[in-house]
Amino acid sequence: MSSRLPALTDLPGDIDGLTRIETSDRATTTPIILDMLRSVYPHDQVFGKYCTVEEYIDAPPAEVYRYLSDTRSLEEWTYSLRGFTPVDEPGLWLAYDRLGDATEIYTRTVANPESMTVDYHCAWDQGKHLWMVYLMRVVDARIVLNKPGSVVLWTNCHHPFYDENPYPETAPPQRTPWVGDFWDMFAAGHMLEMQNLKAICEYRSAHGLPLTPAWMGE
Repeated sequence: MSSRLPALTDLPGDIDGLTRIETSDRATTTPIILDMLRSVYPHDQVFGKYCTVEEYIDAPPAEVYRYLSDTRSLEEWTYSLRGFTPVDEPGLWLAYDRLGDATEIYTRTVANPESMTVDYHCAWDQGKHLWMVYLMRVVDARIVLNKPGSVVLWTNCHHPFYDENPYPETAPPQRTPWVGDFWDMFAAGHMLEMQNLKAICEYRSAHGLPLTPAWMGE
């Protein structure tokens, strides 16, 4: 059956990396897909450019979203971010990442209630260029798992600044590690923090407590 849509009519049919049923039938494509499957995957192949973790949380999605959208929730469910205080610039928060000793970390939260996305724009040492972006989305589990609760997706992209500090002049002189030194551990570390998020939300939900404490709503 031919399509009435002008799909890719403006492009040549032999583009490298393009695999579509019109040019590669199922018999041809199946071996390609099977070759992409591995029983063991190199860590860098899975987490070298992007780091994504996900988890089911037995708590209402709107409440999980509301909790995440408050920057101060990071004080509770992250492993090492502590002491959030607002700065003069509206929406910008200063805290300390104890993973980097006494490292200052700046955070601005960009949230969308319609899509339930929560993006944390962060940076060590300075608050002018928030290049560390933590992308999170809350999904209603009834849609994707056919049961109540939430699915939380979390992705980080390997920004080139992880490889080299772009603002060395703002770093405290006594600090040895750079945030990018921990990239290989991001997946495990983020899953640990996701389990923190799950434990906190599920405990409060099961005990009839608001997921977002009153002190966050102040």
